[in-house]
Amino acid sequence: MARISYSQFSQWDKCPYTWKLNYVDKAETFKGNIYTLFGSAIHETIQAYLVCYYERTIKEADSLPLDEILMYRMKENYKQSKERHGDEFEVSKEEMAEFYEDGINIINEFLKKKTSYFSKKRTELVGIEMKLNYDLPNKMKFNGYMDVVLHEKKTGRIKIIDIKSSTMGWNKYMKADKNKTNQLLLYKYFLSKQLEISEDKIDVEYLILKRRLYENIIYPQKRIQSFSPASGKPSVNKVIKRLQEFIDECYDDKGKIISHDYEKCEKHKKCRSCKDL
Repeated sequence: MARISYSQFSQWDKCPYTWKLNYVDKAETFKGNIYTLFGSAIHETIQAYLVCYYERTIKEADSLPLDEILMYRMKENYKQSKERHGDEFEVSKEEMAEFYEDGINIINEFLKKKTSYFSKKRTELVGIEMKLNYDLPNKMKFNGYMDVVLHEKKTGRIKIIDIKSSTMGWNKYMKADKNKTNQLLLYKYFLSKQLEISEDKIDVEYLILKRRLYENIIYPQKRIQSFSPASGKPSVNKVIKRLQEFIDECYDDKGKIISHDYEKCEKHKKCRSCKDL
């Protein structure tokens, strides 16, 4: 049975040639870097805090050694990447130290402002890394993992939160980038099917963790940025239609990949995915 993830669909949507190399030719074009290593580590650290915060007490959560958890996760991610990719994975000690300090700054602000984003009075935890596993036609499944899913006690609404790390946050162009925002629209659609509830009862939000702040700025800056993309039916239907186009083009009626001779983008010098391949 073929399993489709958002990352696979997104890669095809951005650059079919790179998708072919990774999913048809099994070339694994991207080996990871300090940004992906750190992103996973800070993401896992925040999740560890939230599990304790919701399932135990705020006091116990605040006592967690988050600095040690972050360091451990960064070292483990480095070790795993080295074992998998060898010398093709390059991250220096200086980069590890720099990003670790950035992570500590993020954690410190998160602890101060946590109730602004996660209120135990208003919300309860549905799941961390909650799995989506929805059957599609032609012996296929859509798989995904939602970072944080909350239930709002008063309204009964569900909120899907995706945690992203970023150097300076998302500007208006990044917020308009469909390859960033389509992820939660798909998750919203498939979660509504999985829970058998209306899409209208599900909200989506990106929690963006900034490593750096602008220098020489006199007004206060936040290291944590929340952003909710448009997620009404027109927006969701648009990305579902595009997902179906991907399935129709790349899979047969038995769920097997159809090999296409995709070539580099016509403007591949401007394509971040395939220009160096």
